Amino acid sequence: MTRRPESGPEPAVAPSVTGMRVLVTGGAGFIGSQVVEALLAHGHEPVVLDALLPSAHPAPPPPRPGERRIVADVRDRTAVDAALRGVHAVCHQAAMVGLGKDFADAPDYVGCNDLGTAVLLAAMAAAGVRKLVLAGSMVVYGEGRYSCARHGVVRPGPRAVAELDAGRFEPRCPDCGAELRPGMVGEDAPTDPRNVYAATKLTQEHLAASWARATGGRAVALRYHNVYGPGMPRDTPYAGVASFFRSALARGESPTVYEDGGQRRDFVHVRDVATANVVALEALPDRPAGALTAYNTGSGVPHTVGEMARTLAAACGGPAPVVTGEYRLGDVRHITASSHRIAEDLGWRAATGFAAGMTEFAREGMRAAPAG
Repeated sequence: MTRRPESGPEPAVAPSVTGMRVLVTGGAGFIGSQVVEALLAHGHEPVVLDALLPSAHPAPPPPRPGERRIVADVRDRTAVDAALRGVHAVCHQAAMVGLGKDFADAPDYVGCNDLGTAVLLAAMAAAGVRKLVLAGSMVVYGEGRYSCARHGVVRPGPRAVAELDAGRFEPRCPDCGAELRPGMVGEDAPTDPRNVYAATKLTQEHLAASWARATGGRAVALRYHNVYGPGMPRDTPYAGVASFFRSALARGESPTVYEDGGQRRDFVHVRDVATANVVALEALPDRPAGALTAYNTGSGVPHTVGEMARTLAAACGGPAPVVTGEYRLGDVRHITASSHRIAEDLGWRAATGFAAGMTEFAREGMRAAPAG
């Protein structure tokens, strides 16, 4: 007879999906804080574990009414053990995000994202907590889905520096060199992380899947696409492109758009992502035991980076974007989600439209801009 070494004590049992006590790692952050709001609105009890690092929290927000907050690093096993007491499920948002500055950031990404996840999962195994929603990312796919008129669906390799230097940004068919048509990537597409951050996000999924198999736990990974909205980090190497554009406009400057602005992305509002987390948490009892299920979490409607910059500029009444032709080697050209699976399985769909969401986001940034 095979014995599960991580079996631990019996799981804490919530009376129903209503009134769960949920540990939210990174719960004071951009997405995590919105998850906490959504949990409170749905009658759950959030417990926040956040290191409140200055790089992510120059001015840490105060706890919300009904929120219990523990200031500690997710790699601190003693603190994690204490945070898990009486918890029914975990929503793991804590991570170092973005491309960073250069490869020297690699140890920090691996430490925060992968070691932190391993410590959390080991503590959950010991505590008998068997429900997990993981903040995943679309970056695990590398490039998105492409089709060639001659060869059908193909997977182009990483873009060559010589091609990028020459301003040829679109991937070509690896078989015949022809132009490709971008499409919507599904969860069953092969993973192909192309930078350190992407590699750590895929490792998080592998660790969570291993935890589920070892403990009989239930896990969902929400592969976020480009999340934007209120509270987005500003002016750090780890902020998103929408935040950089908005900050430039708040200074009265043109947003600087890399490549030719034609990069396709799926921009999804942070409130919609927070709702997806609550929906996934409440659906965990119906997910397969001993397995991780991945869901793309996007709006399902592609837009280009250039279009996003122009929409923000118009909403701010600011100067038009400037397209520079510069590039970042770790970036991919097109990545847009098919969110069909999460709609079919969990009934979740993004509710905030692109124009309305970007306008709200732009105007919030202008209100928060320093005077003078």
